[in-house]
Amino acid sequence: MNAFSNSLTVSGETAELDGTLERAVAAVQAAGRLLLDSYDVDTRHDDLEEIVRAIHANDEAVLPLVRQPLLDARPGSRWVEDELAGGVLPEGEWWVVDPAEGNINHIHGMGEWAVTAALVRDNVPVLAVVHVPLTGDTYTALRGGGAFLNGRPLRASAKTDLKAALVGTGQAKPGEEEEALRRMGTTVTAMLLRALVVRVSVPATMQLIHVAAGRMDTFWQFSDVRSGLLPGALLVSEAGGAVTDTQGKPWSLASSDFLASAPGVHAQAVDVLSGRA
Repeated sequence: MNAFSNSLTVSGETAELDGTLERAVAAVQAAGRLLLDSYDVDTRHDDLEEIVRAIHANDEAVLPLVRQPLLDARPGSRWVEDELAGGVLPEGEWWVVDPAEGNINHIHGMGEWAVTAALVRDNVPVLAVVHVPLTGDTYTALRGGGAFLNGRPLRASAKTDLKAALVGTGQAKPGEEEEALRRMGTTVTAMLLRALVVRVSVPATMQLIHVAAGRMDTFWQFSDVRSGLLPGALLVSEAGGAVTDTQGKPWSLASSDFLASAPGVHAQAVDVLSGRA
């Protein structure tokens, strides 16, 4: 199921956005180089105050490298200020950017972090860039134009049995509502009983690029944080995967939860997450 198949007319859209994508890739990669320069596997932070200060320092350092170049790439586009916000946006074009997706990992000297950008048009993602500085990999997608890793096409997994599937979930942000955390715990247990392996980690984007590339088979999250879901949602959809909510209904920015899956195990994942299995 392509969650965005009926939302917009794609004729001519890919060609229109080619130049924007090129400029977005350049901006995101420049931001990644800056974060790579400050990355240290020996970094340690001893208390919450230090952690918060380091997270803000990364964001403040990176934002000047991405904000204006991306806005200039799409005259008239607007910028979402709160990277942890969710819900529907006003009509028009918006940049949804995480200057350090997986910031908590970066400042602790761990490897799962990236710089991401998504262009949203009338609440539908039409462009996505995810750059992983530690590997040098850049994932890109244009709506209707496919998903790519360093220019090579991506395809979602061909698995058809959830018992053979590598699946994953994780927190969207610190301080999640208790109900969402309890739902996550319940569904992790359910998946542990039905899938091959369950991975619980952050951030969402680093799992979603694996789903798009066919390395993982399913990712779900009880959250609507836009910046963590939009780039991966477009990548998975354009790689032939299914993007819905956990009940199997089409996903949008109005949805309260999220599921991205290889098409052959999507129905099984929905059954587990909805409590039907």
